[in-house]
Amino acid sequence: MAFELPSLPYSHDALEPHIDTRTMEIHHGKHHAGYTSKLNAAVAGTELEGKSIEEILTSGTLSAGIRNNGGGFYNHCMFWEVMSPNGGGAPTGDLAAAIDAAFGSLDAFKEAFSTAAATRFGSGWAWLCVKEGKLSVCSTANQDNPIMKGLGCEGTPIMGIDVWEHAYYLNYQNRRPDYINAFFNVVNWEKVAENFKTAL
Repeated sequence: MAFELPSLPYSHDALEPHIDTRTMEIHHGKHHAGYTSKLNAAVAGTELEGKSIEEILTSGTLSAGIRNNGGGFYNHCMFWEVMSPNGGGAPTGDLAAAIDAAFGSLDAFKEAFSTAAATRFGSGWAWLCVKEGKLSVCSTANQDNPIMKGLGCEGTPIMGIDVWEHAYYLNYQNRRPDYINAFFNVVNWEKVAENFKTAL
């Protein structure tokens, strides 16, 4: 069963003005589509063919092609879902309580998450993860993610932000912190809360 590019859960222009239409068209239709097709090509005929993306990424030593394209496929599948045109605001319920317990406040979490995203040198991601029932923030290089082994950023990711330049450069140029701030206006806290519940 080959991996398929998921449809966006909203239109390309739905996250305007925070994330622009052209960036979404290229990011989903070119970058994510590219990771998907290259992942299929990389696993074809190997012992990983037919396995879930989670099984592949947690299987240990991966070839560069599978690591990069498998990570790119997995990461972007989560990225689209943790954003919404009706996003922003603040989390509620158990997720809000867990953020307060781990970071002290929502603002303190946003600062920690934003710092992880802004200080990731070059291309990569920042993540909100669940590890042993508690929330933590970390970042990974390139298309790596917390379910891969031995990265020092481990856990079950429940929210991620893409800080590759292709995610923001058309609209924000080199102003990565402005893009990170804009991301919080479209965070789909309901989906993040659902991911949190699943990860516990």
